[in-house]
Amino acid sequence: MSEVMDQLYRIIDSRLKEMPEGSYTASLAKRGKGYVARKVGEEAVEVVVASLTEGKERVISETADLIYHLLVLMALEGVKPEEVYEELRRRMK
Repeated sequence: MSEVMDQLYRIIDSRLKEMPEGSYTASLAKRGKGYVARKVGEEAVEVVVASLTEGKERVISETADLIYHLLVLMALEGVKPEEVYEELRRRMK
């Protein structure tokens, strides 16, 4: 999973630097970090709702949305996935 997240993060980071026209990632950035943070919260709630009422396929879809928006927020904050992986490794000890 980390390979996929690392690759997606690199794409997101590139889009944030280049801000190409028509990019959803760029459009999120233009709305600001606060907007992206609220999207992360919204997507987290959607994962919970899907888990409670909508079944596995919706949980998968909503979780993918949550991870994507979280990676956008991380990129805006300058937080790299490796830093999160290291924190998770530290917590496993």
